[in-house]
Amino acid sequence: QVQLVDSGGGLVQAGGSLRLSCAASGRTFGTFGSYVMGWFRQTPGKERTFVATISASGRSTLYEDSVKGRFTISRDNGKNMAYLQMNSLKPEDTAVYYCAASYTEDVNTLHVLGGKYDYWGQGTQVTVSS
Repeated sequence: QVQLVDSGGGLVQAGGSLRLSCAASGRTFGTFGSYVMGWFRQTPGKERTFVATISASGRSTLYEDSVKGRFTISRDNGKNMAYLQMNSLKPEDTAVYYCAASYTEDVNTLHVLGGKYDYWGQGTQVTVSS
């Protein structure tokens, strides 16, 4: 059984910062360094959309255009953790944020499609007030 636990969401004023965390665990999870990690977000009535992804090695990252320069995805393979540092937050960043993991044998692979991910966190609410 594999479990991803998202945390770190909250209410913040526009221009503020939050850091989301994703803790991975589970008897069958294997090595965290074998998983591409991603962050997605969803607002009511809309589909879940891609935010950022980081390769299993941590050497490569990719961001959705609207968050480039403001968000930073990172990981600590020794702690089975992934992070999303969010700066200069805007009201339009308000959403439930989900981390996701995808097993890979290519340490440089990146995934932007939700369908490529095997496991998902429960989500953490981020609300940015104007």
